[in-house]
This record gives sequence, C-alpha cells and structure tokens, in this order.
Amino acid sequence: QVQLVESGGGSVQAGGSLRLSCLASGYTSSFYLMAWFRQAPGKEREGVAAIYSGDGNTMYADSVKGRFTISRDNAKNTLSLQMNSLKPEDTGMYYCAAKVSFAPPQWSLLESVYTYWGQGAQVTVSS
Repeated sequence: QVQLVESGGGSVQAGGSLRLSCLASGYTSSFYLMAWFRQAPGKEREGVAAIYSGDGNTMYADSVKGRFTISRDNAKNTLSLQMNSLKPEDTGMYYCAAKVSFAPPQWSLLESVYTYWGQGAQVTVSS
C-alpha cells in the first residue's frame, strides 16, 4: 500500500525559507512522476512543482519559479520542496502527490493526473 507523508511545514515571516519533505512507502519504485500541490483557504488546490523520475525534468508554476526548488532522492524515497523568499500568498496546505504512469509535462501540474496523495503540511507566511 502506498503512503505519502509530508513534514517540514511551519510558520515563517515573509522573505524566509522552509523545506518540505515527503517520505514515500509502498511501490515507490514505480512512481513515474511526483509533485507538490497547495491549497489556500477558500481556494482550489493548485500545482506548485513536479519532477520526473527518469531524467529529473522539473515543472514549476509561474508563481513560484525562481523561488522554489523541487528535488527527489529515489534511494531514500523522498521528495523535497525548498521554498525561499516566501510570500504571504504562499500560505496554505501543501500536499505531496505521485503517479505511476506516464503524463506529459503540460499535464504535470494538474490535480486530476495524480493517484496518490499525502495528508498535507501547513505552511503559514506572515507579512
């Protein structure tokens, strides 16, 4: 059974940094694509960043480009998101997601593409 468990959330002032981690268990070797999503209060969940297992190709939402970095350690079954220069609008619940089959890059930040989800980690950025 696949499980994704996020950690590393917290509260920080604007301009600060946080690092999220997602520990995967189960059939992790079959994860073709993994991603981070977030959901702010009263808003829909949105894709933040995605990474492919093979070539390590990454995709980012325009709102986080240049500030967030997604990485993956296949040996440790861990997905990470380094978040720098945080803004109050980055506040929300952050979710780890995984997919075992192919999806083209243009779909990699779509919620409907993913099969497995973590429970989420709260990130709060104050001004």
